[in-house]
Order: sequence, then C-alpha cells, then structure tokens
Amino acid sequence: MSFNVSGYAPAINAVKLSKCYQLYQHPKDRLKQFLWPHKWWGSRQYFRELWALHAIDLMIMPGEVVGIVGQNGSGKSTLLQLVCGTSTPTGGEVQVNGRIAALLELGAGFNPEFTGRENVLMSAAIMGLNQSEIADRIEQIIDFSGVRDFIDQPVKTYSSGMYVRLAFSVAINVDPDILIIDEALSVGDGAFARKSFTRIMQMRDAGKTILFCSHSLFQVESLCARAIWLNKGRIVLDGESAQVVSAYQSFLDQCATDSATEAAFADKNAPAQHPRHPTGSAHLDKVQLIADNTDTLQADIASGQSSVQINVSFVSDPALPCPNIAMTLHTKEGRVITSTATWEDQFAIQRAPDGSGQICLRLEQFPLLKGEYLVNIYLLCERGLHLYDSAEAIATLQVKQAGRLQGYFSIPHQWENNTIIQHD
Repeated sequence: MSFNVSGYAPAINAVKLSKCYQLYQHPKDRLKQFLWPHKWWGSRQYFRELWALHAIDLMIMPGEVVGIVGQNGSGKSTLLQLVCGTSTPTGGEVQVNGRIAALLELGAGFNPEFTGRENVLMSAAIMGLNQSEIADRIEQIIDFSGVRDFIDQPVKTYSSGMYVRLAFSVAINVDPDILIIDEALSVGDGAFARKSFTRIMQMRDAGKTILFCSHSLFQVESLCARAIWLNKGRIVLDGESAQVVSAYQSFLDQCATDSATEAAFADKNAPAQHPRHPTGSAHLDKVQLIADNTDTLQADIASGQSSVQINVSFVSDPALPCPNIAMTLHTKEGRVITSTATWEDQFAIQRAPDGSGQICLRLEQFPLLKGEYLVNIYLLCERGLHLYDSAEAIATLQVKQAGRLQGYFSIPHQWENNTIIQHD
C-alpha cells in the first residue's frame, strides 16, 4: 500500500529489502566457512540461513506516523535496524531522507569509560549535529535527563535508570526529522516516563515522521494513522491502523485459542497472579469487585441477571492532570471480550486535592454468557495513552446461564412474526 504524495520525497523508501542471517552451530564452523572456497575443504555450507526479511517494499512519507506490529521474530527489529543503518541488507535497498533519532537499544553506543558529558558530545555528533548545534543543546539534554549531578562522572558508575535516561535525552533532543521507536515509548520511571512520552507526543503533533514498533496494539491504534503487520519477514497487511490492529488481534486470538489447552489451563489450582506495572506518577491503590452484593475477587454470577460493581481507588501526583481508568474483560486464553474507559465515555473523574480518587463502574444484568472471564484495570494519563499502572487478572468471573446459547454475549434483540395467515 503506497501513501505517496506528489511533490514530496519519501522519508523512508525500501525496495525489495531483504535480510538473511547466517547461523552457525559451532564457532569453528565460521572458520570452515571462511576457508570454504579452497579446494581442500570441498563445496560445503557450514551455516543455515535465517531470512528475517523477504523483499519488503515500503514507502513512508514525511509527517506520517506508522506503527509496526507482529510477533517476536517477525522481522520488526531487523527492519528498524536496516532503516537506521545499524545493519546492512542482504538484498534490496533502503533510502532515508532526513536526520534519524532511533530509540532502539538506548545507550548502546555509550563508552562506559567516558563521562556522561563526553558521551553526550560523541552521540550528538554521530547523530549529525555540528559543534554549534551541540553547544546550543547540551544543557537542554542534561536538564531533560535529570542526571546533572553526575554528568561529569564515567557512565560506568551510573545506575541503569540514569544510563537510559541520558541516552533517551540525547536521542529526543537532536531535533530529528525521523523518530524510530522500538518498544521504548516510556523509559525510566515516574515523572521521567511521563516526560519522555509527552516529548514524543509533541514530536508527533509537530509533524515529525515516526516509525513506532510496539506490542501494545492500543498504543499503535491510538498514536498511528497507519500500521504495518509483519509476519515471518513479510508484510501481511499495510493500511489504516484500526483495520490492521483488528486483523492482527484476530490472528493473535486464533493463536491463543490453538494453544489454550496446554498453556492456559495447565494448573487450575495455581494461585492467581496479578501483575503490576506502576510508573510512580500515579498508581492504583485498591480494586474491589462486588457481585450481587458480595465482596469477592472470585465471583459466581448469573448471565443476564447478576449485577457487578468494580470500585477502583488510585493515588496520583496532584500537579499532573487527573488520570483516566479503563477496564477490560477477557478469557483465560487472552482474548479480549470487551472494554470500557472513562475517556471514551467522556466521564470526568473527580479527585481530592492530595491527588487521590475513587471511581465505581457498574455492570447491570451482566450480559456475558457462560464461561470464565478475567478483569483487568488500567490507570492511564489524561489522554488515555500513557500507562501509569495496571492490575491484570485482578478478579475472576465465573458466569453460569440457564439456557443453551453459545458465544460470549447475549445481545439486545427482538423476534417478530411476519407470517401472513389466510383464513377461509
């Protein structure tokens, strides 16, 4: 699918772009392969080929925000590395017009013996800034990173968080024409995570070209107008983000269903796991589920009859805008059944001056049919994009029904009899 606009050169143009890796079973096989042309070794191949990309054709115009989705091993990172120039193609070519800032392996080019300031100077120069531009921006880079007290110390003395924050600050402050992000939308923790996210949003709103690779389909659909689905090194679908995300989610659901018997139900007696991912600027304080007036996180409910109430308490930084809350219901295999969110319903959350708040979500005459469902709760920023905290599989709903209907939902419906009966 091409998005060319007459009169503008593409920001990124890949033609028949391919990448093959040579995989050796033993280190000595590399030497054997090096000597392979000589007659005493014979005509043998000591490696197997792994094609990460197969003849990719891709055109991205200036100002486009494009998401890339796909399972691990689909070729996403390889494509980004080829665009950035950190890897060379086996076949085809890729042309890039403009300065690139890549958030791939943050800080991969840092020298641990150099100070933070020296690494900033070196990295900025590698990214294409001249001495005057570096001098104008170095203080801004240091301030954004929040490591000024340690900027003249060797980075080998930095914590991993300081290291990442400095690397991100360099990449985001070189005023790139093209920003490439590989699962690094939020780096560090707390206030810095939000600050980094806000800066990326500003770049998007300023018309920068952004190539965004993520497993978060919600963020891809929210941030990107266009999305590309890669599978086994080939483009499966390239189009409007909602369309691509929907198709890819269906593919993932099918994969989850195929492997559900062994993966999801391996041990029904195992204790429930509730993963948490707080970032510091805001966090969930308590999640309470009340089913038919009973406070429980393991609820037995009747389809079409029971009422479910979910109470959520949170604490946030009062200096930041009030956050949003979202809820998803999904099967144990991971298939999302439905979701709801305060920003979608244009519901304004009220919170106390100290940043704390409570909210209640009511689900009357619970519409799901028989089955076991899990509840996820998410705390997000005022835009409903940046994730502050989540409580995954926080509650289990065991739904029973009287009838024999199949599926997930009982939808509102009405039967009518249109038969015309003739009377003699």
